[in-house]
This record gives sequence, C-alpha cells and structure tokens, in this order.
Amino acid sequence: MQIDINCFKAYDARGQVPDELNDEIAYRVGRAYAEFVKPRQVAVGRDIRLSSDSLFDALSNGLIDSGVDVLDLGICGTENVYFAAFHQHLDGGIMITASHNPVDYNGFKFVRHDARPISGDSGLDDIRKLAEIGEFPAISTRGELIATDLNNDYIDHLLGYLSAPEKLKPLKIVSNPGNGTAGPAIDLLEKKLPFEFIKIQHTPDGNFPNGIPNPLLPEGRRATTEAIQVHNADLGLAWDGDFDRCFLFDHNGRFIEGYYIVGLLGEALLRKNPGEKVIHDPRLVWNTRELVNQCGGEAVQSKAGHAFIKETMRKVNAVYGGEMSAHHFFRDFGYCDSGMVPWLLLTELMSDQNKTLSQLVDERIQAYPVSGEINISVDDSKATLQKLEQHYAELNPSIDKMDGLGMDFGKWRFNVRASNTEPLLRINVESRANQELMQTKTDELLGLIEA
Repeated sequence: MQIDINCFKAYDARGQVPDELNDEIAYRVGRAYAEFVKPRQVAVGRDIRLSSDSLFDALSNGLIDSGVDVLDLGICGTENVYFAAFHQHLDGGIMITASHNPVDYNGFKFVRHDARPISGDSGLDDIRKLAEIGEFPAISTRGELIATDLNNDYIDHLLGYLSAPEKLKPLKIVSNPGNGTAGPAIDLLEKKLPFEFIKIQHTPDGNFPNGIPNPLLPEGRRATTEAIQVHNADLGLAWDGDFDRCFLFDHNGRFIEGYYIVGLLGEALLRKNPGEKVIHDPRLVWNTRELVNQCGGEAVQSKAGHAFIKETMRKVNAVYGGEMSAHHFFRDFGYCDSGMVPWLLLTELMSDQNKTLSQLVDERIQAYPVSGEINISVDDSKATLQKLEQHYAELNPSIDKMDGLGMDFGKWRFNVRASNTEPLLRINVESRANQELMQTKTDELLGLIEA
C-alpha cells in the first residue's frame, strides 16, 4: 500500500516519532535503500534516543529482508558509521539519529560506498519514492545481522592524526557530551592521552535530562563555561547528540566561533601537509583565506552543506574542509566530518606553540570581527535577497552568488543565504579590524531585512 513519507529533508531523513517517522516507515526505508544502493553489507549505528532501538530493528529487518548483511555498530556517533563505511570498504552506512532536534524526533543519515553522502540530488528522493510505493522484489536469501565492534581501529585512527602524542601537554579539559553519544569515545581516548578530563553530562541518556545537546544555542553552553571556570580548566569541549559537530571553549569559558576554528585547523593540517588545499564555505571567508595563504596552502570555496563540501573536497583532493557551523571534514577520514579529530589537532597545536586557545584566536578575532550567524524568518527569501542586492548596488561591491548573496565592500562584507533545512535566512557579517563597523553594518542589514 502506498503511503506519504514527509520526513525526508535536503540531506537526511528527520521527523517526529511516531507521526512522521515510525517502524513501518523505517522498514520501508531499509527496503528502499537496499533497492536503490544494491549493497551487500551496510553498517548501521544509532544514537541513544528512546526510539532508536525500535527504529534500528525495523530498518535492519528491511535491509535483511532485501538480502543485505547489517553490521550492527550499536550505540555510537555518526562518524562511527562513516568510519566503518570507508575503513571496511562497505557498500553503505546508515546512522539513526536526530542530532540536536527535540527529544521526540529521530531520523536517518545515509552514505553509500566509501562513505559518500546520499542527499536530495544524489538519491535521497529516489529512496523516499521507493519507500512510499512500497513494492519491493522478492529475495531468495535473507541477509544477516552481525554485531560489529570497530572501536580499537577507530581510536587508533584518531590518534594517527597526532604527530607525537607523547609531546602533548597534560591539559585539563572539560568534556560535555550533553548526555549524547560522545562520552564513550572520550572514555576510550582518555586511556591513550595525557589529559585530565572533567566530565559533565557524560552518561548517554535518551531522556536528555539537561536538555537537547546543541552548543550553538547560548543556553547549551552555560554548563561547559561554568565547569571550566570552577575547575580552572585549559580547554572546554562540547558536542551535539551524535557528535558530528565539535564546539570549543577557551580557558576563560568563552565560546569560540567555529569560523576561527576553521582557520586554526587549516593551519594545523597545512603544517603536516604543505601546499595542500583547504575548503571553506562562503559565509565568512577573510580569516580562513589569510591563514591558509600564510601557511602556503590554497583556499577553495564551496557551497555550505556537508554534501557540497565533501564533493568539492573529493574533486580537488583537499586535505581539510571546514564550516563555521562546527562541521569539520578530513581527507583521511573518508572526506567526512568528525567531532573528535578537531580538538585532537587543536590540543597538539596548543602544545607545539605553547599557547592557550585564547592566544591562538584572539589576534584573529581582532583582525576579523564577526556578527555570528543570525537567523531570521522571512516570507520570501528570494525577494529579500533581490532587495538587498538592489539596495547596495550603488556602492559597487564585489558580488558572490555561489551560496545566497555575498557582497564585499572592501572594509566589510556580508553573506545572506536561505537555510537548506528551515524557513530562515542566515546572516553573517565580518569586517577588517573594526568591531564598530561590523556591528553598525549588522544592525543596518537586519533593519533592511526586517523592513
């Protein structure tokens, strides 16, 4: 029987349980994924949401009924599915997660062979249509469910990004998984590193007793900041629910914008890989380009969004790609995003240069102050962008339409783009060493949009 499935988005499937996503839909998605990708083995992992076990059973049954072997990774992060896919050279992988969405949501992230993403323009719509129709071919031999533990290989791979782990300083680090799935990975890394971890909200708990983990929200940062200050820590780390995003705090408890982390990671990777390419998105660009050029690398711009970043990285064989939204992508990690590699590289940079995170970023923040990403709901994104372009046209700015509208006026610039996943405009403003100008132009821009 044909049904409507409304949980498919631009990059994944995500919806409220059980109205938008339930066991029947999960089973159909498993069958549809198998029919579209035609895999032999697929890695499947899940976060700790209360609906994840049931959805895993249904999805896995759909795959197994299609003749596919399911490698059960258990409770893990999204990057564990990516790792399994490229490390084991699998035909695909599916992660059951809703990341930072409300507690009654869940969803799926899909990859094909070697952890290549499946998004709206590369098969996600086909999978949805097949699942909706629900007419699947008969299979003579069912697949198997295979319990799979790749944790030792995964931890060894993470440590491989460090040139000399024995030279790391014995930093005191606050670690806040937000009761998501990052805690077990920290426990395994702790055994191999000279750091003292102050663990808060550490235990995976699908009830999310401290709220949904989303450190992009100010209220999602407070506990980390307070713990850093109470314990006089050197660094703070926080993650979203499936830990594909990593957020950094300095020794004062100050949240560091992801934009500046992109520049630092570009520097860290170029020190190890001279002359390589680094990918950045169009929202904020000046700091990243300057640091990459200073380190002898080549900065390459890509549209924002993990599918675009990964595609561009593969096309130019970039060593690293970073988004200001705290997604960081690494060539040696199957061109995928990791929430563990970034902080490992930054602790190495801090140790090598004998600097705090503040000392690494303060000069960059002063050189290129930013507004931080501001989200505004609008009725017509396209019309709003057209009006902004017309308003500023007489100033003869350099215009970039790779992703939304970017306008560069020499001393300041902005990027305004429509969200791929929500009915919002996302606004970013930066200036050259002029905090007052950046704030004035941010207020001006917001006034124009709201008018």
